[in-house]
Amino acid sequence: QLQASGGGLVQPGNSLKLSCAASGRTFARYSVAWFRQTPGKERLFVAAIKYSGHTVYSDSFKGRFTVSRDNAKTTVYLQMSSLRPEDTAVYFCAASPSVIHSNLASQTAYSSWGQGTLVTVSS
Repeated sequence: QLQASGGGLVQPGNSLKLSCAASGRTFARYSVAWFRQTPGKERLFVAAIKYSGHTVYSDSFKGRFTVSRDNAKTTVYLQMSSLRPEDTAVYFCAASPSVIHSNLASQTAYSSWGQGTLVTVSS
């Protein structure tokens, strides 16, 4: 099971760090991704991190967002900086074992999903 948290209201230009806490002793073997969704729009890939620590980012967020993991805490993080109003969305984390590199950005590659956490960027 996955539990996303850390969302909230933040002013433009500021930073926010999301957490995705997982249960299960095999978490270290899982690839974990972040997606985001706004009302009426499709869910978009943000970033992913493999069990090896290898990271992949959507070009739209590269340089502003950083994904990391702490396997001892079975948690993956998404550090978001220089936030913009258009970053307002519900952010979801998803996880699955054995995701090949070419599928890291694909929603269908992930078998477990968190409930989402709302990020609102507004002054």
